[in-house]
Amino acid sequence: MKNKIFVVIASLVIVGLLAACQGTAPVSSNTQIPMINVSGTGRVYLVPDIAYVYVGVRSQAEDVAEALSQNNAQASEISSTLMEKGVAAEDIQTTAFNVYPQQQYSPEGIPMETVYVVENTVFIKVRDLQSLGTLLDAVVRAGANTINGISFDLEDRVAAEKEARQLAIEDAKAKAVELAGLAGVELGQLYGVNVYSSGPSPVYEAKGGAALQSGAPIAAGQMVIQFEANLSYEIK
Repeated sequence: MKNKIFVVIASLVIVGLLAACQGTAPVSSNTQIPMINVSGTGRVYLVPDIAYVYVGVRSQAEDVAEALSQNNAQASEISSTLMEKGVAAEDIQTTAFNVYPQQQYSPEGIPMETVYVVENTVFIKVRDLQSLGTLLDAVVRAGANTINGISFDLEDRVAAEKEARQLAIEDAKAKAVELAGLAGVELGQLYGVNVYSSGPSPVYEAKGGAALQSGAPIAAGQMVIQFEANLSYEIK
């Protein structure tokens, strides 16, 4: 008798458990939240206030000591000229110093004498853009025979970057509101924010900016600080 009662109770418990399991609807892990994804752009235009320039001396002679002596004399003269023009010592950095033989050939391609080449290149930072043209003219007269890689930048771009980020976010927000209105939906929670910069770059179509300098014809023009913002909103 006791065994029969135990079997009945056990059966009822099992049935109850099965019923409880069947009464709970499974939650899908693949449920997707409807979203609106927008992108915004923020730009701030500025006039550069510093310039970077590579200035070099290339010398050659049949004797390596002579080539080195010539190069050292020219490089020393250039260094003195830079100092006289107001370039600080910490803004002058040697980036390359090369010594190598170079085979000379006749017009017919016949090997001739070997000469030795010495190259000395310095990277300079010019803080006074008004003097850049005159400075480059002076270093050429002092013996520089290679000048390349002139680029412009901003000494302090923190405030400009902050403003560009803010403009990018505001632009993205405005687009999200506009799209939601056009679609007849309401924006919900903000789920994702991604902000990045494409880096400062020159504005080739810019008008105005820094004027041409005296001496070598150098124009600083304008630069743009640009940020992109991607926002993801839930659709209510």
